[in-house]
Amino acid sequence: MSLLGLHQPGTTWLHRLPAAAKLGGLLAAGIVVVAARGPVSGVVALAVAVGLAVWSGAGLRVLFRAVRLLVLLAAVLAAYNIWQRGWERAVEVSTDLLALVLLATVMTVTTPIDEVLDTITRALGPLRRFGVDPERVALAFALMIRAVPTTLDLARQTGDAARARGLERDPRARLVPLVIRSVAHARATGEALDARGIAD
Repeated sequence: MSLLGLHQPGTTWLHRLPAAAKLGGLLAAGIVVVAARGPVSGVVALAVAVGLAVWSGAGLRVLFRAVRLLVLLAAVLAAYNIWQRGWERAVEVSTDLLALVLLATVMTVTTPIDEVLDTITRALGPLRRFGVDPERVALAFALMIRAVPTTLDLARQTGDAARARGLERDPRARLVPLVIRSVAHARATGEALDARGIAD
């Protein structure tokens, strides 16, 4: 299960920092990580992200378990970029991806999701006059955060089922059920929202 969206109480400086400051810092960090070019900037960003993640109280072992699937994805992405664009681009892309996800994880580990949603709602309040519904935006943000660990959990369950049938080497035995279950979960979520009148 991913740590993204899972708050862990603590007393660190990161925990005491207001949610608005952490959201602003995450936005600024995302801009810097994407704008900076070269493998060195990516490695530095990843080192900073790992340091903050460990400082947040998640722990190296728990942290690795939470992002191991992401590390695999980053490795595949790096291999593709080495083939297409060279090793420098591969290092930059893979480390940027890991750094951004880890930074987002730090924010959600150190901040209750309610505080994050309240901050987003207040920040978007002035946009009501332009037709923006801050509550709907905050709800979409919450659903997006929860979708990450839910999808990872569905992938784990699908993999376990494929291994139980002796089909762990068949990609279709993993991919097809995962897609079907993910779509079914999305439909169930939409129907639940519609039943409560939120989708009206």
